[in-house]
Amino acid sequence: MAIAAIGQLCSTASVTHNLSLCQKLVEKAAAAGAKALFLPEATDYVASSPQESISLALPMEENPLVLGLQWEAKKSKMAINVGIHVPASNGKILNRSCWINEHGHIVSFYDKLHLFDYGALKESNSIEAGKEIIPPIDTVVGRVGLTICFDLRFPEISLALKRQNAQIITYPSAFTVPTGRAHWEVLLRSRAIETQAYVIAAAQVGAHNEKRTSYGHSMVVDPWGKVLLDMTGEGTEPEIGLVDIDLEYREKIKSQMPLLRRTDVYPEI
Repeated sequence: MAIAAIGQLCSTASVTHNLSLCQKLVEKAAAAGAKALFLPEATDYVASSPQESISLALPMEENPLVLGLQWEAKKSKMAINVGIHVPASNGKILNRSCWINEHGHIVSFYDKLHLFDYGALKESNSIEAGKEIIPPIDTVVGRVGLTICFDLRFPEISLALKRQNAQIITYPSAFTVPTGRAHWEVLLRSRAIETQAYVIAAAQVGAHNEKRTSYGHSMVVDPWGKVLLDMTGEGTEPEIGLVDIDLEYREKIKSQMPLLRRTDVYPEI
């Protein structure tokens, strides 16, 4: 059994400010004995326009938040999952989730496949969609599959990760308040139940700027669909929640409720 810390914060357009918030979360998580810290989508910044978002993006090896968190991971001997932006080749950017191991090395990253175009918020104006599902990675807390936010509405990704024995599936997010109230918990519980995996969803919270507010309610759901953690949806202060990841419990759920797919009838995902 391992302790996982889930960090919730309100990122702004200042990368240095956001790094300082993350450093506080790392300190709290390390003091609690966590083996890994999960941070939200777009932790490095939340901009007020597509143009500003594109202008702020830097390659991972130049991003001060990434560099700072690599140092923090090595110092605290704690893995960190963090959502960032990087430049794409077509003048847009990629919405990325990267895994920094306990030695401070980036060992895997995933680019968001499904873009959120809803109401006034159209990610496709500035973001290039990813091209592939990344295989789960072996980590200090288990075998982790990486996804991001709006991917939550597409079970094909989580089922593909389940087939590759993902024990934990991540959904770092910046859900809007209306969609969060309507769908956040039911979607997270659904993904956990159908994959029989732990679902970890670190979320942005509060008003980032005059145009954008995030729902919060960072959540962890166990392989039976039980909500283990539901953080606040109020305020903007950075905070952590803690959960125990019990992989033996997951194996018990899988053995008691075997999900045998009829791939003779429908395609395997």
